[in-house]
Amino acid sequence: MLKYSLSALPMLLAAAAFPVYAEEGPGRDDLRLADHDRAIIIVTGSGNLPPSSSDGVVAQQWLTSLDQGMGHRVENSLRDAAGLVQFRRSDGRSAHPTSQGITLRGLGGNASSRALVMLDGVPQADPFGGWVAWSAYDAIRLGGIAISRGGGSGVEGAGALAGTIGLHSAMTKGAEASLAYGSRDSWDASLNFGGNIGAGEVAIDGRYSRGDGFIPIVKGQRGAVDRAAAYQQGGVGLRARFDAGAHSRIEASVRAFRDERDRGVDYSESRIDGVDASLRMVQEAPDTAQWSALAYVQVRELESGFASVGAGRATVAPVLFQHVPATGLGARVELRPLISDSHPLRLGADWRRTVGRTNEDYFYSGLVPGRRRVAGGSSDVVGLFAEWTGEAADHALIWTLSGRVDRWWIGNGYRRESNNGGGMIADEDFSARSGWEGSGRAGLSWQSGGMTLRGAAYRGWRLPTLNELYRPFRVGAAATAANEHLSPERLWGADLGMDWQADRLRLSVTAFANRLSGAIANVTPGGIGINSRRENLDAIVSKGMEFSGSYDLGALAAQWSYAFTDAEVKASGIAAHMDGKRPAQIARHGASFALRSQPELPFGGFTVLRYVSAQNEDDLGEQKLKQAFTVDAGLNWRWNEKISLEVRAENLLDELVMAAISADGLVERAMPRSLWLGVRFAL
Repeated sequence: MLKYSLSALPMLLAAAAFPVYAEEGPGRDDLRLADHDRAIIIVTGSGNLPPSSSDGVVAQQWLTSLDQGMGHRVENSLRDAAGLVQFRRSDGRSAHPTSQGITLRGLGGNASSRALVMLDGVPQADPFGGWVAWSAYDAIRLGGIAISRGGGSGVEGAGALAGTIGLHSAMTKGAEASLAYGSRDSWDASLNFGGNIGAGEVAIDGRYSRGDGFIPIVKGQRGAVDRAAAYQQGGVGLRARFDAGAHSRIEASVRAFRDERDRGVDYSESRIDGVDASLRMVQEAPDTAQWSALAYVQVRELESGFASVGAGRATVAPVLFQHVPATGLGARVELRPLISDSHPLRLGADWRRTVGRTNEDYFYSGLVPGRRRVAGGSSDVVGLFAEWTGEAADHALIWTLSGRVDRWWIGNGYRRESNNGGGMIADEDFSARSGWEGSGRAGLSWQSGGMTLRGAAYRGWRLPTLNELYRPFRVGAAATAANEHLSPERLWGADLGMDWQADRLRLSVTAFANRLSGAIANVTPGGIGINSRRENLDAIVSKGMEFSGSYDLGALAAQWSYAFTDAEVKASGIAAHMDGKRPAQIARHGASFALRSQPELPFGGFTVLRYVSAQNEDDLGEQKLKQAFTVDAGLNWRWNEKISLEVRAENLLDELVMAAISADGLVERAMPRSLWLGVRFAL
């Protein structure tokens, strides 16, 4: 069972963030999504230079109704953006940490993220494996999430194959807190406070959550070894910003988190510890050149056990214990020279380094491991980027051209395997490699009245993770070998869309087509047997449609999203059996509908409906995850200006959401119905 070692952490809330509409332009603390007649202002406390007008050419969606605290989770808010796919349907309370990758537009089938996830401009993927520790962001007060669909966003960094997910933090004024109690003895507590200090401001955020969890294996398939999968998670962060002149500021951030959970049987506990820090200086005077400089460090440490369950699920034994320390380092500079009283040109450079290794004990005899494996390496990417945005005299026509060139290095890798007590089994060293890659995007938008037409073509790429290159793994009897010779993934794509606004109604539709060459997948040679190897496929070809919209009903606001994705694997050689198959974990249909009351009402609530169609669990499509329809709902009562009460339900109808299915038909479920009762305080 988990040992709850977070008791020393303070019981740490972020009040729900709702969009604020304003007629004026944004100040220094704001991010603005331009809308010509009206602007959506997301109040934030950190970030880079103001958004570029090129954002209006991108297929972009903002999530602003982020009901943080009270059991809400960031990764579940992301499910409101149809077509955005997390590798597993379960969230960070029950999924294994290494399965939490994220992608868009059908470019899936791999736990490594094919979308670039950023927090205030800092990359967030795990340095070793490319997955995302979503629980780390529940402790941060977020002002909004910007989802930019499509690759080639060179100004954000390398790796944005499917798009970019930008998390934007918000500085708290005063203090806010929440405390909630939920099903299965779950607790969720959070605290945010901040204020001005001299010529700057400071904010401290924190959150702590725990629960006894649920039994992942569905009824009827459980055995004596199955039990509830407990979890415990918490984090705390400190952010500060200070003026360094009339139009300059310095921002510093440091945060730490711990995530402990298990998989519902003995020897399956996992733990992630993380510490991130960043330092940024920004100069954004409107009448001179603007620039920013950023440096950051990202430290991760994962420990995870893996178990083997015997026949009839009557016995369980350890098969692997993994310890993965990893570090990410990076820096970025950007310059926007003043040209004709505006800043249409963006120039810059960035660098990211990842270093990590996996230390594994395996081949157990009872509780004693018989063998030891150590594997790892490093990678570096250095890039130069530029973006030019122009407008016609009447501002109806906007065009943008962006590009970047990257030099990448994969350092000397290694894999050592030995018998405990002596005797080397394997001693492999892998030569360093390097290469050049280019990314780019060309886009155009035209506005007439409330209608905007836009289109873009783009190219992007992604370097294999250290995990894909060097670490073999096993799930039950099936083993997957690493492949130190993997090549980068490369994508070509295009989209065409229309946005329309009339009074309180907003509509958006986008058609897209992508080809991801060299997609990394686990391939069983010839489709026969249980042992596979990571390989570069010929391609994943994906095309589809995305729809989203919102309607302001006055006291209520409605939002909806739907994505149709037609994705197909192109494969030959030893992977020829996968040719024409649908990529694993990619649904053809995904939709969400949310109805929320305005935050100033004394009585209010929300309802969120989500649907996902059937998905392939494996690359051959032999195991199917059934379609799922879930309902989340809640009611709140503002007792006075300082206190409000809330009751809410996750998966209100207790739908069986299949999260995984094994080769022998064993089904694992995502979160069952969970009820929460809580209180929010404005201190």
